Amino acid sequence: MHTAEQRAEIRRRFAAVGTSNVADVLDDLGRPDQGLAPSLAAVSGERLAGWAYTIRGQMRPSEGTGDAAKMQACQGIGPDEVAIWAGDGHGVCYFGELIALGLRERGCVGAVVDGGVRDLRWLRQHGFPVFARYRTPVQSIGRWAVTGWQEPVYLRGATAAWVRVHPGDFVLADEDGGVVVPAALVEDVLTAAERLTATEVSIRAALLEGLSLAECLARFGHV
Repeated sequence: MHTAEQRAEIRRRFAAVGTSNVADVLDDLGRPDQGLAPSLAAVSGERLAGWAYTIRGQMRPSEGTGDAAKMQACQGIGPDEVAIWAGDGHGVCYFGELIALGLRERGCVGAVVDGGVRDLRWLRQHGFPVFARYRTPVQSIGRWAVTGWQEPVYLRGATAAWVRVHPGDFVLADEDGGVVVPAALVEDVLTAAERLTATEVSIRAALLEGLSLAECLARFGHV
């Protein structure tokens, strides 16, 4: 288990590397299907990095004015965590401005929503990063409800139908898309991704100095 300080430092370091390098490292480690589907795209902000806190729900008609389970689930999130919203919803909003503000008060650093979001103007104004599958003005109350949290969930995948996300996995998303790093591989993936990032920096500098791409690849290797 990592301490709170270690989790914060790992998140800071991951935020400095790109998803492409992380995906390449995962390929090398025999985990080729950790990329998230391109339909999970940024709707607020451009990058997020954090430890997975999972929330699952489903379409379930109901009466009443709220979702007590959703509120209870949100109370458990902590610093440096990303809220991962999954389930079988369609056409309705799982996540909006007020939930985001409540989560941020608890230290949450973003959300990945395999479903709908709304209040995009305000999410952007607050600077809260969100990657989501679709946008909609239609609320979830009476239509969709939280059924569990902090248990394994499934998000749509890039090279496989689904990516399984466990609480405590690491999630990174940027302009290229999203990727899930299994908890047991976090430190190995981070170290290798940092090394790959440093190599790319050296290649870019050499290209600016006038070396050809072939010369750079001969010197630094393929990336």
